[in-house]
Amino acid sequence: MTRLLISTGEVSGDLQGGLLVTALRQEAGRRGLDLEIVALGGPRMQRAGARLLADTAPMGAIGLWEAIPLILPTLRLQRRVNRWLKRTPPDGVVLIDYMGANVSLGRRLKHKLPTVPITYYIAPQEWAFSFGEGGTTRLISFTDRILAIFPEEARFYGARGAQVTWVGHPLLDTLQQLPSRQAARVELGLAPDEQLLLLLPASRSQELRYLVPPLAAAAAELQRRRPGLRVLVPAGQASFEAPLARALAAAGLRAEVVPAAEADRLRPVLCAAADLALTKSGTVNLELALRGVPQVVGYRVSRPTAWVARHLLRFQVDHISPVNLVLGERLVPELLQDDLTAAAIVAEALPLLEAGAGRERMLEGYGRLRRALGEQGVTQRAAAAILDGLPAATPAVVPA
Repeated sequence: MTRLLISTGEVSGDLQGGLLVTALRQEAGRRGLDLEIVALGGPRMQRAGARLLADTAPMGAIGLWEAIPLILPTLRLQRRVNRWLKRTPPDGVVLIDYMGANVSLGRRLKHKLPTVPITYYIAPQEWAFSFGEGGTTRLISFTDRILAIFPEEARFYGARGAQVTWVGHPLLDTLQQLPSRQAARVELGLAPDEQLLLLLPASRSQELRYLVPPLAAAAAELQRRRPGLRVLVPAGQASFEAPLARALAAAGLRAEVVPAAEADRLRPVLCAAADLALTKSGTVNLELALRGVPQVVGYRVSRPTAWVARHLLRFQVDHISPVNLVLGERLVPELLQDDLTAAAIVAEALPLLEAGAGRERMLEGYGRLRRALGEQGVTQRAAAAILDGLPAATPAVVPA
């Protein structure tokens, strides 16, 4: 039995982890390898076949004050993981994104289990974000191999001495799941002339507070200007469903919350049918772009967090949406902090609901993005590289 530990957190990490677990199980089967996958992750990874040590999907926050409620749960989880590692050390470790917790785990592992290979898949986006005079999380010191999903990520870490392989972006492997626009609209019960707006405001609890009100207010204004506009809101987590419904009602928005249990299954259908999305920044921006949905991106953190980031940490970034980061241009609109108002969102959104130059420019840019992210088969390439690095992961001998 070969045991692999995969560690990630938040909803996006669970999504990527679920795709990787599926690919690892398939690759292990092809090799005749008896593989056990143990995970710090979420329900998607569990459904894909991993055994969960803990559900870390809800454990995500951006900001100093926003992270305070997670300190004690994180410390308890660290103690639990340390006990597990002492009893049943893995044959290999894969870290997926989730910078703070995974960097801490990686450094502990390299100290306690120096011979266990550590692969970082979807490394922190240090190639895009800068603090002060620069610097890194020092993940190169404890990582044996980085599997990069962005070309610039591979160049960044390769130039600093890391062993890096660019595998491409795993969302490319989900494109074959996309139904036709006509089939998707029939499934959702949309009339031929009815437009669909997706509202994607939250995968972290703090985003319910800071992002839902302006995005919902903007959607309500768009609906007032276009009375037939249908609005669907996939819930990032089951616990978000009730707060979302209350916030949408408070904004005067006629919208349907898609339950979290259904949101994953319906995600390709929603993207295929949608005319526009109002969304937070993050992996969801790439998902929308790869599926051809015009979008307006917004993000906001608390004022104290924003002040500390700007004045003390000297946080610098040219763009915050991954779409714009990869292309190196402001393709999708970004509204941050005080600029994230309902009026500003509406001003950016209205032209994208029309068949005009702005919409066409964005869709053309999406095509360039798709070509920049690599080729399909990403998770299979990542799984093969991970298993190749395990001490016991030798291919099965096929009898002549």
